[in-house]
Amino acid sequence: MLRTGPDRPDATLSIEMHDDVAWEESGSPTDLLQTKHHQVSNRTLNDMGDDIWRTLQVWLDTAMPSDPAGPLLHLVSTDDAPVSSAVYALRPRSRDVPAAIAKLTKAAQDSTSTTTRRARQQFLGLGDAGRQAFVERISVLDQEPYLEDVDARVRRELIWVLPKGHEDLFMELLWGWWDAQAVGMLRGKRPGVSVAEVSQKLDDLRDQFTQDRLPTLVDLSDVDVESVFASYKDRPFVAQLGWINWPPLNLQKAVIDFFRAYTQTARWVTEDLIGLDELQRFEDELVDEWQREFEFMQIELGDSATEEEKQRAGVALLRALLEATEIRVRDRYDDPFFARGKRHELADGGRLGWHLDFEERLRLLLMPR
Repeated sequence: MLRTGPDRPDATLSIEMHDDVAWEESGSPTDLLQTKHHQVSNRTLNDMGDDIWRTLQVWLDTAMPSDPAGPLLHLVSTDDAPVSSAVYALRPRSRDVPAAIAKLTKAAQDSTSTTTRRARQQFLGLGDAGRQAFVERISVLDQEPYLEDVDARVRRELIWVLPKGHEDLFMELLWGWWDAQAVGMLRGKRPGVSVAEVSQKLDDLRDQFTQDRLPTLVDLSDVDVESVFASYKDRPFVAQLGWINWPPLNLQKAVIDFFRAYTQTARWVTEDLIGLDELQRFEDELVDEWQREFEFMQIELGDSATEEEKQRAGVALLRALLEATEIRVRDRYDDPFFARGKRHELADGGRLGWHLDFEERLRLLLMPR
């Protein structure tokens, strides 16, 4: 898509819909791609081989083989096309359609393979005109990169987009997004990915590495909720939530926010995306905001508040702060889980709390036994 997408800005790429991979325009396939990936090196694309005839079989069955106006057909393989073969004559750099037709016809006639018999019979049954129309639409891309080499190829295509110093992280985020799109297509949840979507995603990712933005590195879908909750359920910030009778589902979500914010902070620092002083400033502003609101809660409750009143006031305080969006770690970083999780992290360290008596309760909770 990165290689040919700029030449077809209105097109869409699909997987396992019309073929292994397909280009579409207005919902109709314009290019069908069969992919053949083999880890064994030094393999060749033999004119009588299964890879060739299985590919032709798919197209003979589904791609209107005798129609000159049918979709273009591409075989993409990690194997090498021998100079004397039909597939070599179908490479863009050595294209010779008459030679390819002659060699494929001879292979279809000479082969005795039972595995490819049906495909060879169908090919011969097209007749001269049908074979001409069919083979004219076929191209072969041999010696394509192995899976482990694709990342390097993509990086070369994106050389002017990659953020300096954060190339690996950018590619990690891009591949994560692309994997999700591919899974969605394979599961039938989305028909394809347009060139415009890929272009927009690249712009968005690049923008996350500017001075007023940050990339989200811990997605909610990446979190094992049960495992994380089991690991953190005895932390002081969870106890703080228990003291105000925070409801169970929101308690679980608070633990997830804490985990994501804590983990993301560590990754940002490791990737040199943010400085400790900037994080400290953000935390200090959250504490300052809490101090103002906590004092009003103290005044409103007075000295004779019941436990139930203290719990209700704590819930109201926490809800108000969790919904506040004015304080951000970066001006344009507005993913709400981070500030929510940071507040719970500060509560875990005792720098703020929700119950009127949280300081005394934390002292007792953390007292050596």
